[in-house]
Amino acid sequence: MIEIEKRFTGEVLLIVQADTLIGAYLMNADLREANLSGANLSGANLSDADLHHANLWGANLSHADLSSANLSHADLSHANLCEANLWGADLSHANLPKEIE
Repeated sequence: MIEIEKRFTGEVLLIVQADTLIGAYLMNADLREANLSGANLSGANLSDADLHHANLWGANLSHADLSSANLSHADLSHANLCEANLWGADLSHANLPKEIE
């Protein structure tokens, strides 16, 4: 079981009944302000998810579907976005990896 907490308050946002987030189905999930720092979300479906102000520092988002996700003000620095689908994602004011900037 994995608990995803809010970045600033520690409040539990979501409990995932799995041992890993690799390939997780989180479509349309409300993950505003989530602390996902260093999380392995490789191949996860995060399409249409709300990740506004989320901490994704150092997260593995390779092959993840982030299409139409709200990533505004998210911290994606040091994140692995290799072959991630960002089509239609809102990246306004996001902190992006240096390779993308």
